[in-house]
Amino acid sequence: MAVERETRNSLLFAVNGERFELSSVDPSTTVLEFLRSQTRFKSVKLGCGEGGCGACVVLLSKYDPVLDQVEDFTASSCLTLLCSVNGCSITTTEGLGNSRDGFHPIHQRFTGFHASQCGFCTPGMCVSLFAALVNAEKTNRPEPSLGFSKLTVSEAEKAISGNLCRCTGYRSIADACKSFAADADIEDLGLNSFWRNGDSKEVKINRLPFYNGSNEISTFPEFLKKEIRSSRLLDSKRFSWYNPVSVKELQSLLESIEADNGNSIKLVSGNTGMGYYKELDRYDRYIDIRCIPELSSIRKDPTGIEIGATVTISKVIEALKKENKCEVHSKGEMVFKKIANHMEKIASGFVRNTASVGGNLVMAQRKHFPSDIATILLAVGSTVDIMNGPRHENIMLEEFLERPPLDSKTVLLTVKIPKWDRIKKMSCETNSMLLFETYRAAPRPLGNALPYLNAAFLAELSRCKPSDEIIINNCQLAFGAYGAKHAIRAKKLEEFLAGKILSVGVLYEAIKLVRATVIPEDGTSSPAYRSSLAIGFLFDFLSPLIDNRGEISNGLLDGYMSNVLVKDSKINHNHVQLDHNKTRTLLSSAKQVLGLSTEYHPVGEPITKSGASIQASGEAIYVDDIPSPANCLYGSFICSTKPLARVKGIKFQPKPYPDGLAAVITYKDIPTGGENIGSKTIFGTEPLFAEELTECAGQRLAFVVADTQKHADMAIKCAVVDYDMENLEPPILSVEEAVKRSSLFEVPSFLYPKQVGDILEGMAEADQKIVSAEIKLGSQYYFYMETQTALAVPDEDNCMVVYSSSQVPEWTHIVIARCLGIPDHNVRVITRRVGGGFGGKAVKAMPVATACALAAHKLRRPVRIYLDRKTDMIMAGGRHPMKITYSVGFKSNGKITALQLDILIDAGLSADISPMMPHNVMGALKKYDWGALSFDIKVCKTNHSSKSAMRAPGEVQGSFIAEAVIEHVASVLSMEVDSVRSINLHTYNSLNLFYEGGADEPFEYTLPSIWDSLAASSRLCHRTEMVKEFNRDNKWRKRGISRIPIVHEVMLRPTPGKVSILHDGSIVVEVGGIELGQGLWTKVKQMAAFALSSIKCDGAGDLLDKVRVIQSDTLSLIQGGFTAGSTTSESSCEAVRLCCNILVERLRPLRERLQEQMDSIQWAMLIDQRKKDLVDGVRELDITTEDSTEIRVHIVQFYAQLDLEIRAHICPTLDGLSFNSIGIDEGSWLKREFESEAHLQVVNLSASSYFVPDLTSMRYLNYGAAVEVNLLTGETTILQTDIIYDCGQSLNPAVDLGQIEGAFVQGIGFFMLEEYLTNSNGLVVVEGTWTYKIPTLDTIPKQFNVQVLNSGHHQKRVLSSKASGEPPLLLAASVHCATRAAIKEARKQLLSWSSQSGSTTNSTTFQLEVPATMPVVKELCGLESVERYLEWSMGTK
Repeated sequence: MAVERETRNSLLFAVNGERFELSSVDPSTTVLEFLRSQTRFKSVKLGCGEGGCGACVVLLSKYDPVLDQVEDFTASSCLTLLCSVNGCSITTTEGLGNSRDGFHPIHQRFTGFHASQCGFCTPGMCVSLFAALVNAEKTNRPEPSLGFSKLTVSEAEKAISGNLCRCTGYRSIADACKSFAADADIEDLGLNSFWRNGDSKEVKINRLPFYNGSNEISTFPEFLKKEIRSSRLLDSKRFSWYNPVSVKELQSLLESIEADNGNSIKLVSGNTGMGYYKELDRYDRYIDIRCIPELSSIRKDPTGIEIGATVTISKVIEALKKENKCEVHSKGEMVFKKIANHMEKIASGFVRNTASVGGNLVMAQRKHFPSDIATILLAVGSTVDIMNGPRHENIMLEEFLERPPLDSKTVLLTVKIPKWDRIKKMSCETNSMLLFETYRAAPRPLGNALPYLNAAFLAELSRCKPSDEIIINNCQLAFGAYGAKHAIRAKKLEEFLAGKILSVGVLYEAIKLVRATVIPEDGTSSPAYRSSLAIGFLFDFLSPLIDNRGEISNGLLDGYMSNVLVKDSKINHNHVQLDHNKTRTLLSSAKQVLGLSTEYHPVGEPITKSGASIQASGEAIYVDDIPSPANCLYGSFICSTKPLARVKGIKFQPKPYPDGLAAVITYKDIPTGGENIGSKTIFGTEPLFAEELTECAGQRLAFVVADTQKHADMAIKCAVVDYDMENLEPPILSVEEAVKRSSLFEVPSFLYPKQVGDILEGMAEADQKIVSAEIKLGSQYYFYMETQTALAVPDEDNCMVVYSSSQVPEWTHIVIARCLGIPDHNVRVITRRVGGGFGGKAVKAMPVATACALAAHKLRRPVRIYLDRKTDMIMAGGRHPMKITYSVGFKSNGKITALQLDILIDAGLSADISPMMPHNVMGALKKYDWGALSFDIKVCKTNHSSKSAMRAPGEVQGSFIAEAVIEHVASVLSMEVDSVRSINLHTYNSLNLFYEGGADEPFEYTLPSIWDSLAASSRLCHRTEMVKEFNRDNKWRKRGISRIPIVHEVMLRPTPGKVSILHDGSIVVEVGGIELGQGLWTKVKQMAAFALSSIKCDGAGDLLDKVRVIQSDTLSLIQGGFTAGSTTSESSCEAVRLCCNILVERLRPLRERLQEQMDSIQWAMLIDQRKKDLVDGVRELDITTEDSTEIRVHIVQFYAQLDLEIRAHICPTLDGLSFNSIGIDEGSWLKREFESEAHLQVVNLSASSYFVPDLTSMRYLNYGAAVEVNLLTGETTILQTDIIYDCGQSLNPAVDLGQIEGAFVQGIGFFMLEEYLTNSNGLVVVEGTWTYKIPTLDTIPKQFNVQVLNSGHHQKRVLSSKASGEPPLLLAASVHCATRAAIKEARKQLLSWSSQSGSTTNSTTFQLEVPATMPVVKELCGLESVERYLEWSMGTK
């Protein structure tokens, strides 16, 4: 019997209060696609397409007309299908406020707390916070103080914990969010533009942009409420979107589709699985199963909780926590609470809000997804209800997972979690107790990362009288996500433990069983580490229960266990257990100390970043936000998967012509006269496409052009490349092979650094030597939030306009012209802002823009591209890997006398900027006085993708090499590393020797004083003692602390600038530098306001708001050069100052004339006076002759030309003009004006300059850090960071502070987290946010203290300023060094447990890899540390 119900012929929803009704839509369309392509709301950004970055977050609101309630939750618009939001309201950051109607307090506070740099992630951050505020207001919490919300600090931090940012370092973002929290301590909030140091608490609160939660924006418009009827279901035939409302209807629908052979179907709930499995295909039919009551509800009874398969993870968490509130300290409720806590670490909030529990389990069953939910539910004996046709089954979850993959017509209906105290009839009066715990080890503590291994353990315990020993009556132990097909129950282990009295011996045998049970499959990364995790987790679970005179006592019993059990257990509570489910405060208070200067006002003021407000409100326009022109096509690259092969052809399967395909562009399509060039540097070029031979995996083979970006991306997935490798030499895939085959790039002699001293003499002076030690450093991916993007638009007369997200538009311009074979003046490249660069938008952006231009040139249609994250990662190249071999000689007191280095740098296929690397590496490495320094550096050409500049290219490696050598020397001498560092710091004379006279004046060498200041301000000696005490008292956590110095050599580049004053006194500035988020525009605005203020007009001191910096245009301002190397802001500022000085000199005579006539001269009056004087005079004349009319016309045209001055201006001349000849009296006013004053008024109000520096600038910085390492998991926690950074006299301390924090956190990524892995062919295998982990809010220092030092005047620098963009990244090596110190303590302890008596193994001498990931750290701490400890405890060998 057919179900009758009302359906809609259109898809109805609202966006920011606006009504949208669609009569048809492709059901595979996501909310993101629709918003970006069909609306003006472009704030939702595509950062990953996986739900892993938060750039696309929107607020979804659903209205329940029965309850008259609105449900608000965040969602990833890149995963949410548009048809699934029928009847819903969508809110983006544009809906909160804007520049016309006024910004929302969120926008204002993000701006004021300096929480937006490149701005690409900011809209998503704002929406995440807005959702948290909206939902907090719905709680029954007490009304907050005026201006605050009901939000808590913890909720504020967690609101944005799933959002990624590559620029800021997160601290400022967290402060902006916490400023709304009712329990926020206003004194703990960091630097902002609202108050100054010394302001009272009341003043600070009053100066925050006012927030009133009761007047918050309505998220669900009234008109939509009225239009929602009892049924909101779509017409299935029109949309291919089906909405069954019962299990029976779903069953009938599946049967009918099965009869329709060939029809593909997709069951839809949250669609978040698309983010992991990258499904782009369009299905024939989409079945939305969320409207089926049995699948969408939660039912509770005395035996447990039954959860419908489509219930979201967030709703399950909410239900489990509510259940927990009902019965305090119930054992069954404790289980629910633990499950809920663990689920909060799955993905991120905006994914959990739409991802379903059933979908997660089905992915685990069908596709072996490494599910956390499967593991934790397996341990508590959950059951599932499944439907296959008319057949229903209720089976154990374990059986469900072990069955063959479900077919398309089998549906998971419900999952039931039993209530254990009811099942076991436990009570506080019985002797039996329940212990339950869940575990996961992942790169990020708060989730948003797949685990290396997860586990859940449930045990029923009782106490054995009279010995008080603990008996395990029975247990259920589950392990998952470790490289097996699915989560498992460790049955043999459970059987072994059942009925056993817990003892060290029993635990030891149990652990041996764990190692035999948890065996990752072949091909799983870090298999030994994963097995070791399983052992560590079981040890943490059981060891606190063992009565062994307090020796095994590092875990704590759950608070729900009986007081008797806890009281009688000999547990040392001073020891720290695994914080597997403990709620953490992410960040503690932080200090920012700024050295402010008002000497060059407004330069030196910590003003907010230019454009930050419109970045927050989503109004800032990036390249991909530019509306697509008519007939626009979209591109995507086909890249090689082979390192060296002939390309015989490209075809598509299964269709020869994929949907929407317009063309496939290859090198053969380059026009006659053009070149196959994709990028260039001063060292050479790289081809746009491989020709007959591809020479690296990831090399571009072709450019697919289609009618939509989705079709272009789908087409490349269908591409099949025919390779031939016959009779080719093996590819060069290592630096050793490159040296062996003499495959090297030449380094120009002027770039190759000079040796220092006599290496033989230095080695002869040494008391001890280390010979031929090795270090290997890997690569790092840029992970700019905005991937590579460009738009090429053909213009008249064979011209091409290209919008490119580029750090070097000038060279992109040149490459495009050469590729197309057209003159440079036929190409125009425009860049307004870049959504993060870090070097990756320099050379690597050129081929993207060039490919678009080539396709547009050939097809005579606009072509654009926005690379998907996977392709971007494959093409990016990234940081240079290196192999370093060193020998070092040193005295017994730690003074190094000689260092010999052999460095092999993997440059990849083309030169790019790689010949610069020897200079950069040695520049940073020379920060210590090595006595004598000798090196042989080879830049190797390999069949890997070309490596390019990445923030601090070469310098970060050089600085780390120096620290590794110092650490090695200290370990050999058994000295404190800090002492070895101190004794090898430069004197002024040695600094001048190593840097070849570049040390400037002695007073400018600030490193020694900063070194001492840091020790005092960070309480280094006291904290060092505290670390030692902590390490003595804790077996399973160790801490380390480290202080390192930095010397960073920076070169200023020539930079153009242009300043124009318009007729109303507003100022337009153009500079060669590109705004990447580094605050370049902000500093330039400050400089323009400062330099023009020297005209000394009233109001000239407040010119900042009159200045606008405009986009880069390669035909308007040439010779823009590279925006790189940390110094472009300074260079651009100096270029602008030169322009302003010219304008001031031009205006000064006019100001002096006016000064004689009046007391006060306003800026606007000065600029406007030129026109006013003469026009007023002309109106007074009675000129009627024909000639006089011509003069009138000439005058008017002349002034029009002045006022519209934009380009170079040629002043008109009076030469040859005879006044008598046209009847004007010699004494007339007009003649006097022309002859005596006009030359003063003919002022060219546009000035250009080209700043060419003649100096090298050096930076002196240093830093300290404390790190805690968990020995059972290898997890590192950065407890505290203290940075003192010499910025000279900062041009903008707030901007520089953001650069310092952001660079440091990016450095944490390089040293601790980010693995840019390739396969055996050199093809990048990390594909996005699932496998590449940049730092997040929960991985930055818990306490992040930064002092921006004002080190006085530096006459050779731009207003005494110093760079801040790259040098701080080097400081993050201190986290690595502190981790090494903690590992050293762990190894000492492990050695003391070792059964090998008299072992000569030096536990302190080891190399810690970069990055020091959890598996790396754990391996060095000992993969068998638990076994060794238990053996030691039992006194066995």
